[in-house]
Amino acid sequence: MQIYVDSANLKEIQHAASMGFISGVTTNPSLLAKEDPTTNIRELILSIHKSVGGHTSVEVISTDTDGMLREADEILAWFPEATIKIPFIPAGLAAVRKLSDQDIPTNVTLLFTANQALIAANAGATYVSLFLGRLDDIGTDSMQAVHDTCEIWDTQGLESFIIAASIRTPIHLLECAKAGAHIATVPYKVLMQSMKHPLTDAGLETFLKDAQKVTM
Repeated sequence: MQIYVDSANLKEIQHAASMGFISGVTTNPSLLAKEDPTTNIRELILSIHKSVGGHTSVEVISTDTDGMLREADEILAWFPEATIKIPFIPAGLAAVRKLSDQDIPTNVTLLFTANQALIAANAGATYVSLFLGRLDDIGTDSMQAVHDTCEIWDTQGLESFIIAASIRTPIHLLECAKAGAHIATVPYKVLMQSMKHPLTDAGLETFLKDAQKVTM
């Protein structure tokens, strides 16, 4: 399972990328809105992509098909490598089909059920982003949705990549890998939490102390 960082903070993204295990980045309007309002969004997104390479999703904000397609053309004009991120609504599915027919990669977002993921895949989505944390927030078993989606993919041999999104904890990351998701897009804070273990820190401290007792 590949790991993306779910962020629009360039310093966080660059730090995560420097460790060598990040394969891509996902952004959305809410993440971008958290950054400095004076920031040029296009320049920020291009800097993010330059820092990581690989997949970078850029989300449209129109809610009609023609508007989404127009935005996609505008995004691709200044960022040809972009994956166009589109919400799971009827107009969005129509836009995904048209973009798919042009071999333009799409990431369908705001999916909460395996049925929605299946429909998005049939519309031609390159990636389907299944949200976990927001399901947990309403008392629903988010991991059941991931397991159901992965089971359908295994049975049907679908080609769209399953992205586990709205990751809230290191346990989410672990369980998504076990379920068979192709990608997890993870907030920087959760990535850092997933790397930490007190025994790792204690072991390194012991090794360093013992290293002072020996001659190389």
